[in-house]
Amino acid sequence: MGRNRFQHVALVGKPAAGIGPVIEQIRDFLRQQGCQVSLERRGAEAAGIVGYPVLEPDEIGRQCDLAVVVGGDGTMLGFAREVAQHGTPLVGINQGRLGFITDISFEQFREALTPILAGDCETEERAMLEGNVWRDGESIFSGLALNDVVVARGAAAGMVELRIHVGEEFVANLRADGVIVSSPTGSSAYALSAGGPLLHPSIEGWVMVPIASHGLSNRPIVLPDRGVVSLEIVAGRDASVNFDMQTLSQVQHGDRVTVQRSAHKSLFLHPTGWSYYATLRRKLRWYEGN
Repeated sequence: MGRNRFQHVALVGKPAAGIGPVIEQIRDFLRQQGCQVSLERRGAEAAGIVGYPVLEPDEIGRQCDLAVVVGGDGTMLGFAREVAQHGTPLVGINQGRLGFITDISFEQFREALTPILAGDCETEERAMLEGNVWRDGESIFSGLALNDVVVARGAAAGMVELRIHVGEEFVANLRADGVIVSSPTGSSAYALSAGGPLLHPSIEGWVMVPIASHGLSNRPIVLPDRGVVSLEIVAGRDASVNFDMQTLSQVQHGDRVTVQRSAHKSLFLHPTGWSYYATLRRKLRWYEGN
């Protein structure tokens, strides 16, 4: 079995009951292919799988050649952020609903993983966002995001008002339910549902999308990803900041959220012949035409 390019494979499962049989089938297949297999601790514990080596995400990043993530896009987002500093290649097997980045169906995992393990695959890098929340000149929260950074109003409050700068240049004062700063990967997620455009993953840019803006002239804008976007909280109670699935609740007036391009990227592996446009056709149901 020395033909495999990836020898030590981590198997990461969505931390949910009922996923155990799926994880065990994929684990057994990987072992049959001659791979050393370690399970991510939280997923293994949630699935009730015992008696196999388990690793924390940081240990996976340092020790494993490849991570196979089983779940939905949310599972992939969370794990990709945890191993970003290590550059660990990621493969997604979809057990969710959308599957934009977990793009291999469980029914086809054997046919898809066999060539990938041998190095026969499409390789794709995805840019990540790095954000900070500043209060009185000090960073009180920081995080990475593969999809987006969102500043939003509180659940029971009115609109939030934000003062927006790109680099040193003032852009606008915005009154809205919030604003999304999205990577190309995130442009097919929350930003799209809020009216933003799709960005191809190879584009070095972001999209900034107001959420239910008070001013009808406020529109999404595509920005270069080389500067810093600054969002200062001017007014609004109980506003929050969300970095993918990391949330800081109740930012205060005067707090400033900065977003910039991260030095880290996520590395995804896809079956040979994978196409971003085919994914859009399938997931967004663009069936018309040839």
